[in-house]
Amino acid sequence: RTKSKIFTLLKRLIFKENYFVSHIMKFEFSAGGIVYKNKKSNLKSQKDDLLILVAKHSQHHGWVFPKGLIGDNPSASSGQEKETKEQAAIREVKEETGIEGEIENHIEPVTYWYVFEGEKIKKTVYYFIMKHIGGDITDHDHEMEEVEWIDYNDVSERLTYPSDKKAWKAAKQLIT
Repeated sequence: RTKSKIFTLLKRLIFKENYFVSHIMKFEFSAGGIVYKNKKSNLKSQKDDLLILVAKHSQHHGWVFPKGLIGDNPSASSGQEKETKEQAAIREVKEETGIEGEIENHIEPVTYWYVFEGEKIKKTVYYFIMKHIGGDITDHDHEMEEVEWIDYNDVSERLTYPSDKKAWKAAKQLIT
């Protein structure tokens, strides 16, 4: 009889845990870019001569690298092929900052948790290192209140969140 009660309690606990995971927690997958350019037009230069693109978010006011949900593209719902991580990263950089980038490399995905409207969300971000190829930072969308090119050596201090700082630490090793 005691074993039966224990079994029943375990079943209830497992059910409640599964209910919690499926109803309270959400998973998101985003892609973004760590974009660089040389201070001196097209000259090959040292890292000290590089500028890195950062943006200040309109809602939480933190300084971040541009990123957004994979598949969050209006044309994706019109029957077109599924958006890739790379396509999402290029699109998000352009939408949020006005800058066009060309992917050169990628870093390991960055994962973190946050809470939005009482819902716990596990977010995985796929960042791509991009070389600036065009665009204008004044053409950014409403999601970003400010967009700036800052010195390579000032990036760590400017970024607000540990997840972006972790991405920057990995990207620094790969930016040429």
